[in-house]
Amino acid sequence: MQPSTATQYARALLASHGARAAVIAARRMQESHAAGRRKEAANWRRIRLAIAEMRGPRQT
Repeated sequence: MQPSTATQYARALLASHGARAAVIAARRMQESHAAGRRKEAANWRRIRLAIAEMRGPRQT
């Protein structure tokens, strides 16, 4: 998956699910990994990282 594609998926998840987008991406990454779909899991990891970049650093 290209970085621009991961960014597009991340934006779509953020638009539709808001703050839960990162949780959804992480869950799908784990499910793919558990099912042995390594490339799909890697794609979800990229999407999760793109979401984290868009949201910015955590504040304490």
